[in-house]
Amino acid sequence: MFSPWYAWSGRRDPENHVCINVATYGRGGRFTMTDRGRAALRQSAQRFQVGPSAVNWNGSELVIEVNEVAAPPLPGRVQGTIRLTPEAVTAVEMPLTPDGAHVWRPFAPVSRIEVNMEAAGWQWRGHGYFDANFGTRALEADFSRWTWGRYPTADGALATYDAVRRDGSELATAARFDASGGAGIVAPPPRQELSRTLWGIPRQARGDEGARPRQVKTMLDAPFYSRSMVETVLDGETTVGVHEALDLNRFRSPWLKPMIALRVPRRRNWEFGD
Repeated sequence: MFSPWYAWSGRRDPENHVCINVATYGRGGRFTMTDRGRAALRQSAQRFQVGPSAVNWNGSELVIEVNEVAAPPLPGRVQGTIRLTPEAVTAVEMPLTPDGAHVWRPFAPVSRIEVNMEAAGWQWRGHGYFDANFGTRALEADFSRWTWGRYPTADGALATYDAVRRDGSELATAARFDASGGAGIVAPPPRQELSRTLWGIPRQARGDEGARPRQVKTMLDAPFYSRSMVETVLDGETTVGVHEALDLNRFRSPWLKPMIALRVPRRRNWEFGD
């Protein structure tokens, strides 16, 4: 959905603009998001393959096979396997607009993850999650900005969603998940100010009254998007989760897409070797 090539194409043929986006963080971190044509796409009920990389569901775990080349300024091979094992798979869908044109689908908000990439220090096990967004219109057509956060808790996870729609209405909600797949909408904790990003994107996070959410790690800082690790307090429990902020007013600016294209190259031709 963030491919400038797809936007420039008029968004007429999504299967001709497919990619598997991978980002690693910390020392030597890499970013890869190659826009490929339909010749590189193979998909079935269990497997989604784009060129040399694929996502496969084997019935109990999601196996991601990565074989990509990173974008500048740190080019290099990004290769290995990621395994995500859900504690449970939910049946939850949350409409983000009243007409259901945009839907958030938290498939497995409480999961275990094992990362085994072919680079020193890129191997670890820990707490993970798996979600997705679906839509029938461009995000920037319906939203001005949003922030989202997902935080592990003692009994599962809490996710918060805040958005300002183009019509001026707002989304402000939270969902609590347990390890057995149970889910429910809850009153969101109070909204708290969070420091702006290096690109000046305003941010907010949720936390208990009097809590001071703070960024503890920058993961991705772009002109229109940030992803970071944020520490906050929820129901008296200090937790560190993933936080994102998205400025869709910036994203729809014509001057920004050529900048994104430098990090998201287009590769039209692909041939499978079988």
